[in-house]
Amino acid sequence: MLPRESVSVPGFATQVLRIAAKDLRIEWKSREILLTMGYLAVVIVLAFAFAFVTVGGERLSPSVTSGILWVSVFFSGTVALSRTFDRERDGEAIRALLLTPIARSAIYLGKLLGVVVLMASVEVIVVPLTAMFFSAELGSHLLWTALILVLGNFGYAAVGVVFSAALLRSKSRDVLLSALLFPLVLPVLIAGARATSLLLDPKSADLGSAVFWTQFLGISGGIFVVLGLWAFEPVLSGD
Repeated sequence: MLPRESVSVPGFATQVLRIAAKDLRIEWKSREILLTMGYLAVVIVLAFAFAFVTVGGERLSPSVTSGILWVSVFFSGTVALSRTFDRERDGEAIRALLLTPIARSAIYLGKLLGVVVLMASVEVIVVPLTAMFFSAELGSHLLWTALILVLGNFGYAAVGVVFSAALLRSKSRDVLLSALLFPLVLPVLIAGARATSLLLDPKSADLGSAVFWTQFLGISGGIFVVLGLWAFEPVLSGD
């Protein structure tokens, strides 16, 4: 008998990066999701910009500006989440993925990382656009703003990837995804908007409140990731 060849399984971190790289590489070739996300985010910012235009050119309050930014980010992120498992659904490729010796948690984290990268790519355009139209000083705390947005991306995508997997075979997944997702990620939206508005407020010399909301954002995002790791495998397997 011929000796059976041993199959080497890559490490957990490698599995996560390969799943994310596969999705991002395919998306880079078509740019379908990225362009749709960018278009939707820009349209939302422009719609609010023309809706709140004033004769005297008065600056909007920081809370309104941060709310517009986060609404555009979250709505555009829904496009990425709704298409997260589209390629695996075509031709029942999801079955082949589940048969591979890859941890289900690695699939979850890989998908999560891919969505976060897509959302961050859109934010590179949306943040300067928001700062320009609403005269917001987002560049004064650039690193802090980037941290808040990244934490918000993880919290939002952590819940969204689970629901995207649960609605994999649903014909009304786009409508159901938004209806189920937004009530659960409301704490992330509130914390992100509050932290950003405090950074934009020139009268706020004490950034202690911004630190609190940033910590709250990180903790809630971490909880969502842990719950997502726990729920993803039974949801994806249909158990």
